Amino acid sequence: MKTAVVLLPGLNRDRDMIAALRTITGKAPQTVWQTETSLPDVDLVVVPGGFSFGDYLRAGAIAARSPVMRAVAEAAAKGMPVLGVCNGFQILCEAGLLPGALMRNAALRFVCREVKLEVVNARTRFTSAYGQGQIIRCPVAHHDGNYFADEATLKDLRDNDRIVFRYAEGTNPNGAINDIAGIVNAAGNVLGMMPHPENLIEPEHGGTDGRGIFESALGVSQSVAA
Repeated sequence: MKTAVVLLPGLNRDRDMIAALRTITGKAPQTVWQTETSLPDVDLVVVPGGFSFGDYLRAGAIAARSPVMRAVAEAAAKGMPVLGVCNGFQILCEAGLLPGALMRNAALRFVCREVKLEVVNARTRFTSAYGQGQIIRCPVAHHDGNYFADEATLKDLRDNDRIVFRYAEGTNPNGAINDIAGIVNAAGNVLGMMPHPENLIEPEHGGTDGRGIFESALGVSQSVAA
């Protein structure tokens, strides 16, 4: 399976994502620089985490207006699976590919620790390797992960099963409304999430709970359901 990772100034999790995709697919992903206006023919595009453009203005605001993100938006509109992790989630929201916004953490502090996630919807193209309601472990590392949306948007997310992950067992690290940790677009081919599944995909990481997201998206799922 072929994958691509978007590269932007200030990202610092691109190498982690590249290593994870190489481990899972057996092939190094292609990398796409911010100035590119088209994407390669791949099965999954990932916008990784970090602090693109130093988080100036707002986290992800400048990156969302880069040429490569216009290409990502065009590909997503045609059905290309897109995954945005941490800063990638912020960028997808700023680019209008996902609704809502990621605000400063409620405690106004950077958080870096492991959380628990509930798989709220195991029927998406990113979660088929999991069981409905399964609780998984996943690391977080962010300063602006406090997801917020107005009530009409939240109702749409709930009514259409677009909330994919919620922080579980009291581990919400940022004050996100309704404990929201990850959502999909209306078509179901764009997932944004604050936690970092790429950092928990092999035993050397201390577990493989994050691996199912990539295997599901690439159609190489080996069930990790409890």
